[in-house]
Amino acid sequence: MTPVNTGSVDAPASVVERPPLTAASSLTDAELLDAHVAGDPDAFSALVRRHYDYLWRLAIRTSFNRDDAAEALQEALMSAYRKAVTFRHACPVQGWLYRIVVNACLDKMRSQRLRTHTELTPTLHEEISLRDHFHQDPAYAIIVAEALAELPTEQRDAVVVVDMLRCTVAEASHLLNVPPGTVKSRCSRGRAKLSVLLRGVTLTA
Repeated sequence: MTPVNTGSVDAPASVVERPPLTAASSLTDAELLDAHVAGDPDAFSALVRRHYDYLWRLAIRTSFNRDDAAEALQEALMSAYRKAVTFRHACPVQGWLYRIVVNACLDKMRSQRLRTHTELTPTLHEEISLRDHFHQDPAYAIIVAEALAELPTEQRDAVVVVDMLRCTVAEASHLLNVPPGTVKSRCSRGRAKLSVLLRGVTLTA
């Protein structure tokens, strides 16, 4: 992945080289984002460095391969850089970044529209990990991405965090800023809808 041009006013400091820690790293995530919006040239870079490893793992787990993950993450961070002014502190900054990265990865897969002669088998059940199915075949990944896009945002977020990232309910509760019971309920409803959307689907060239 080509590093972002650090001299551009429209893009963050390099998301690949991960700049050294500065005094800004002592601020909270929300304070860093606010400082970025206020014009601090180092704040967004410090925020990215703090969460880069997590966001990279997220992109890897929500993409076909490392190249796609790198491109999607680059696009997502540029989007976050430009949209920072829209952040309303209604959820953790990490959760806000998470949504932007996941959406970028799913958009990238849907845009590719791969078509193969792969039979897309099983119905998703509570005991089956979505992540295992998601990575078994590129064609399956495409159809899962499209099925996830059909879910309400709250349900999609819960399913991706718990079933794809394998976070605990407690971790998902913190990330999504909702009670544990709400996470469980959204996962259950999301899985039920995915079960219908993915039942007996076959992709043909």
